[in-house]
Amino acid sequence: MTVLLGKDIPVGAPTADERIGLHSPTSLPTTPAAAATQRPIEGSVHSWDLSTGVDGPGTRFVTFLAGCPLACLYCHNPDTMKMRNGKRTSADDVIAEAAKYTTFIKASGGGATISGGEPLLQPVFAGELFHRLKHELGLHTALDTSGFLGVRATDAMLRDIDLVLLDIKSWDRDTYKKVTARELQPTLDFAHRLADLGKEVHVRFVLVPGLTDAPANVEGVAAFAGSLGNVSRVDVLPFHKLGQSKWEALDMPFTLAETPSPGPEQVDAAKRIFEAHGLRAV
Repeated sequence: MTVLLGKDIPVGAPTADERIGLHSPTSLPTTPAAAATQRPIEGSVHSWDLSTGVDGPGTRFVTFLAGCPLACLYCHNPDTMKMRNGKRTSADDVIAEAAKYTTFIKASGGGATISGGEPLLQPVFAGELFHRLKHELGLHTALDTSGFLGVRATDAMLRDIDLVLLDIKSWDRDTYKKVTARELQPTLDFAHRLADLGKEVHVRFVLVPGLTDAPANVEGVAAFAGSLGNVSRVDVLPFHKLGQSKWEALDMPFTLAETPSPGPEQVDAAKRIFEAHGLRAV
């Protein structure tokens, strides 16, 4: 015979709290995202890869999330612009894949980077990955972002991020909108927030002849980055057309098809402008 206690609750039956995972030792959420959603965390993932020297220090496990609110004219991964172009993937699967390489990654002084697309378009999924990459796998973590959706990064998420790779596409507002179809101010606001938190930042600036290479434009980005106090490196990235075939395959017009890559002298001149503001430019 079933023994009833209190409000006719059978002995050994789960309580209401236990049924939603609040008290059961076997179902207690272990991450902030799981605690908030009470379900397995999934997101749209385009791909993952191992890289060295381009997505943060050392060899890194890089997860490319699908979807981006920007439409950069020189995007070399236009196939990541739409979230539907990714594959629905669980955080468990991403962590299991990254775990295969942790010994090698740590030996190289590397870590894990979440890129895209724009990771902050999927803030719950990105936050789950950062938390588990850092606390379960013990990896140095980096966020590669335009900063346009910086308001979606909670303070809890930022605590799980060791480094932010912040793309500042242009200082001139009209040029920024021409390049991205968006406004610059959200990126600047996010940069100030990161500085207030003392979060290490690497600024990325793509040098495009005839578009972003005007000395006054470079000077504006350099002065801003130099004023923050938390930018430890600036990557001056020469424009290239390696992604043109992807644009064509997607039947999207690549408007910079006739734009040349900058020469070494142009890149060096831009680096000197950043260095004049006390920044290490590479």
